[in-house]
Amino acid sequence: MNIKPSAKQLNFLSWEVGVFFHFGIRTFYEGHRDWDGSDMPADKFNPKQLDCEQWIKMAKAGGANYAILTTKHHDGFANWPTKYSDYSVKNSPWKDGKGDVVKEFTDACRKYGLKVGLYYSPAQKDYKLIDDKEYDDYFINQISELLTNYGTIDYIWFDGCGSEGHEYDKDRIVNVIRTLQPGIMIFSMWDPDVRWVGNEEGIVPCGTGYVVNAERHSVNETEDTQIEPKFLPYECDCKVRREHWFYSEYDGHLLRSPEDLVALYDYSVGRGGNLLLNFAPDRRGLIPAQDCANFKKMKEMLDRRFANPIKCTVEKKENYYIFELDEPGSVNTLLLEEDLSEGQKIKKFTFSNCFWEEDSVSIYKGEYVGHKHIAAFAQTYSKRFKLTIDEAEDGYKLNNMKLFMV
Repeated sequence: MNIKPSAKQLNFLSWEVGVFFHFGIRTFYEGHRDWDGSDMPADKFNPKQLDCEQWIKMAKAGGANYAILTTKHHDGFANWPTKYSDYSVKNSPWKDGKGDVVKEFTDACRKYGLKVGLYYSPAQKDYKLIDDKEYDDYFINQISELLTNYGTIDYIWFDGCGSEGHEYDKDRIVNVIRTLQPGIMIFSMWDPDVRWVGNEEGIVPCGTGYVVNAERHSVNETEDTQIEPKFLPYECDCKVRREHWFYSEYDGHLLRSPEDLVALYDYSVGRGGNLLLNFAPDRRGLIPAQDCANFKKMKEMLDRRFANPIKCTVEKKENYYIFELDEPGSVNTLLLEEDLSEGQKIKKFTFSNCFWEEDSVSIYKGEYVGHKHIAAFAQTYSKRFKLTIDEAEDGYKLNNMKLFMV
């Protein structure tokens, strides 16, 4: 089945790495958990040193190409002065109620050249006590503010948590979003351009392809939603501090090391997806220094890793390619990139060590190539290697094939 991606979807895959910023009223209430029902009055929201440029400069230093801000989480607190709720920054002491985190964030993204993403939780505390039509109006009014008052928004991220079993006015919602921002990418719900990978560990399961006929919107859903087969690239969201999405003063010891982050890159971007790493600004409104340092170190490690491909010639034979090294040497990484303009075609492949084409020993078997596939294996020494395309639709094409000794 040849299902092609849109130009927007191909562009999205080229973003590869993004940053998520969970920030809001919950930042100021240590120990709050999703849907615990506790009240969090707005008078505690006061990030006196808020600096969204610091966030985005950190993102750039770590190699991110897009950034997403939580505009409203499950608690209902709006990070902008919405007209449709009193529970927002306008009733906080921060900047005497005249601040707007969304504006500072979107301005910073554009200043430093990152794609702009906005997270919005459709569900919020006690929303089921409101008439469905009235709540849809509230939802659409707030989304309209976000998509009207802050310039071009590249990506809107809907969190399905809390909406399980609830019916929204899907057609109306999608029409408003697509009308206000025709070029926008939608994550996960209603009319998705991008799907959730299905976990919050930053890992693409082995054998995951882009074309699906079912999807899941939430960690709390027990069954997939059936859909018509379509091309949906996947995104892997993951916390850099392993326990919390929002800031906690007690989880510094759970910060992932640069090496951990590089491994997540391999398990996400290296399996054809995008990696979305969550950073939690603290109560000052700043990203903690060590979180910034580890992300920057991740990029430095990746840059070094892929800076010097092994010199070789590549010759295409029937259903395989021969890599002839300039001189015998060791290899432990194969990087492949597929041309996806006509759809994902390569389904299975084998990489082998061989001194003669007919005498090869397989060292790596892979499923799907996609935007990028990083095959890492134990160091092996040879003058010649072989890549066999074991299963593929006609017309497949590889844009990039490189060997590395990392």
